[in-house]
Amino acid sequence: MTIGTRGSPLALAQAEMVRRALAAACPELAEPDAVAVRVIRTSGDRFLDRPLTEIGGKGLFTKEIEEALLAGEIQVAVHSMKDVPTELPAGLEIAACLPRADPRDAMIGPADTALAGLPAGAVIGTASLRRAAQVRAMRPDLRIVNLRGNVQTRLRKVREGAITATFLAAAGLERLGLLGEANRLLDAEEMLPAVGQGAIGIEVRSDDRRTLDFLARIDHLDTRLCVEAERVFLAALDGSCRTPIAALCEMADGSVRFRGLLAEPDGSRVHRVQLRGEAAAARRLALEAARMVRSEAS
Repeated sequence: MTIGTRGSPLALAQAEMVRRALAAACPELAEPDAVAVRVIRTSGDRFLDRPLTEIGGKGLFTKEIEEALLAGEIQVAVHSMKDVPTELPAGLEIAACLPRADPRDAMIGPADTALAGLPAGAVIGTASLRRAAQVRAMRPDLRIVNLRGNVQTRLRKVREGAITATFLAAAGLERLGLLGEANRLLDAEEMLPAVGQGAIGIEVRSDDRRTLDFLARIDHLDTRLCVEAERVFLAALDGSCRTPIAALCEMADGSVRFRGLLAEPDGSRVHRVQLRGEAAAARRLALEAARMVRSEAS
C-alpha cells in the first residue's frame, strides 16, 4: 500500500499516524515494507505568495494527490480535513477518519497575552478569512496581513517580530510536539474552528474494496459523522475560501451539539447558531443551522 501526502512536517506526521494505525489494526500491513509514504507536491504548496482566494481555493492542497489516487499510483490519500473541498472528484470518497484531536485554534504571540490584551494596531498574520473575520469582529483596531506557509514558517514570523501574533490549529501543533509554542488556546465561543479542523481524513477510490476493508478497521465513526455534518453545513452555504464560515459538531452519550458561523469578511456581521439533538440527527441539524444563518444574513 502507498500513502500519498503533502510534504510538510505536519502532513508527514499525519501520514505516519495513519501508517501506524493500519499496521496496528491489520496484520497484513504490519511488516516494515508493507506501507510506503509518497510525497506529492501540490499547487497550494508551490504558490505561497498570494492568498488562496486568488489562486483557486483550498482544493489546491488536494488536487495533485487526488490525481495520483485516481491514476492508481497511490492507494490512499491522507488529508487534514479542513483542507478538503466539500465536493470530491467522481470515484473518490473519504472512507475513514482517525480520532479527532483538539479542534480549537491556538494563538501564537506575546506570552500571557489574550487577544483582548494585544495593543491597538498590533499586526495579526493569517491567510484564513474565518480567523480574520472573527478577529475583526472582536478587535477592529488590529491590523491583519496575509500570512501563508507551514507551521514552522509562521512560528518564525512571530519570533522575528514580523507580526505580533498568528493562529494555528492546536491539533497540528500537538502532532508536531509544538503545542508549548502557543500562549493561548481559544475556546469555540471565542473563535469557532474551521470545518473539519483537528481531523485526519483518509481518501480512497470507491471501487478499491481491499483498501476500503483495511480502512474500515481504523475508522473512528463519531469523528467521521461529526466532520460529515460540518461539511454538510459548509456545502449548504456554498462555502469557499471567499466566505468566512466555521462549524463544530461534537458528540457525547448519543447526543450532538452543532455550532455554526457565517460572517462578513470585515467582521461587521457575524451570525452564529447552536443546535442540540440526537447524534443520528447530526446532518439534519447541520442543514437547519445553515438555513438559520443564511436567513439571518439575508
